[in-house]
Amino acid sequence: MKKLILLTVINLLWSTTLFAAGTQYNLRVDGLSCPFCAYGIEKKLIKTEGVASVTFDLEKGLIKVKVGEGVILTEAQLKRLVDDAGFTLRSMSKQFL
Repeated sequence: MKKLILLTVINLLWSTTLFAAGTQYNLRVDGLSCPFCAYGIEKKLIKTEGVASVTFDLEKGLIKVKVGEGVILTEAQLKRLVDDAGFTLRSMSKQFL
């Protein structure tokens, strides 16, 4: 009986993780050259409701913004956030996780 309960709990946790993946937005940003610059943008993005994490590739000028399941960010919204931080959004792509 304990094994059955344990297997049920593990299966439930695994399936919840599988379906709660969310979306990743990949942003190409001009002027992103140092960690201090990245921190300025990160402060703007992380305050946005639904944003789970923000990571950077300074060499490529790329920002990866992961959001939770059901959260949708528009290109206009992301452009405004990047512009407010003092940078220029060049392109955006969306990737479902």
